[in-house]
Amino acid sequence: MRIAYLDTIAGISGDMTLGAFISAGVSLDQLTAELGKLRLSGFEVTAKYVQRNGITAVKVDVIISEGPKYHRHLADINAIIDQSDLITAVKDRAKKIFHEVALAEAKVHNSTIEKVHFHEVGAIDSLVDIVGTSICVELMGVEQVFSSAVKVGNGGTVTAQHGVIPIPTPATSEILKGYPVVLTDIPFELTTPTGAAIIKALSHGTLASEQLTVTAIGYGAGTRELPGLPNLLRVIVGELKTRLDQDEVLVVETNIDDMNPEILPYVIEKLIAAGANDAFLTPIVMKKGRPAHLLSALVERSQMDAILSVMFRETSTLGVRIQHVERRKLTRTQKTLRTSLGTVTVKSVTVDGKERLIPEFEECKRLAIEKSLPLKEVYSILESELSK
Repeated sequence: MRIAYLDTIAGISGDMTLGAFISAGVSLDQLTAELGKLRLSGFEVTAKYVQRNGITAVKVDVIISEGPKYHRHLADINAIIDQSDLITAVKDRAKKIFHEVALAEAKVHNSTIEKVHFHEVGAIDSLVDIVGTSICVELMGVEQVFSSAVKVGNGGTVTAQHGVIPIPTPATSEILKGYPVVLTDIPFELTTPTGAAIIKALSHGTLASEQLTVTAIGYGAGTRELPGLPNLLRVIVGELKTRLDQDEVLVVETNIDDMNPEILPYVIEKLIAAGANDAFLTPIVMKKGRPAHLLSALVERSQMDAILSVMFRETSTLGVRIQHVERRKLTRTQKTLRTSLGTVTVKSVTVDGKERLIPEFEECKRLAIEKSLPLKEVYSILESELSK
């Protein structure tokens, strides 16, 4: 699997991302031609080689000649992208990045993603940064993106549309909730909201000890010189040997010893309905030998509020623990096959180069009812036929 690894040596921004990909081999002419499919005027993308602590990198600038920057809503930005001649994959990737920014801006300004104004992010330079990044991922043939823990500045301030705000900025902090970050002692904005959104929208998580055959390396330069740190974003492109998908979820858990255990299966159903990837109970023994249950839920960050609502509303808990965990999983797809019992949808996974087809419970249940067969017999028939 061909991947791009974003190494946030000194954080990440949109222009640093473009610079890193150009340094790694993306043609500026081809990138510019693809950006032309947005049918926007009044900008020019330039790239030049610079030195950062003796390392040669590419510094990208988006030069705006149209006058004042636009303040756009998410619908305006999506319309520009949708009406372009870019391929669907590039459009979807870019809109996903913008959506992350919209969610954060809405939370920070106590608004909604439909009403929030994007200010600087709605400007043409940010459209170029975000759509350009999506184009670069496509031009490099990248299937998945990973990153290091994201470095952010700490302790300084930056002037934005609403005045002076702290570093890391509220939008950047909101976007990176649930993703590994490194707080530095550098009082500058190392990671911008655009850079954070690129990571959050595209990255499948961080890498540890996977085997990677490197095919290209590029460095994108930030604007200023930093004390004791090269102001660079490094992109490493290569073939990842592992066949496992990787992502990151949150584990929300609480100990319960003071409510009717008959209610707990209902709570699990509510958690699944609220968007939990999984929910389960573990018998435990608490202080003074009291029997209890550990209620756990695996949760995507976007579903956190709904999951917490269920736990606090449906159980006696007064507080929960939240842990950030990394998952490794087999890539899975769905297939629709014809069997002796009729058409059935099954799960397909590949292990050591061999495909395994797994019947889904709901499909087996449906066939058992339709055919008036015992459920275990449906499983046995399907497993026998699918193994062939």
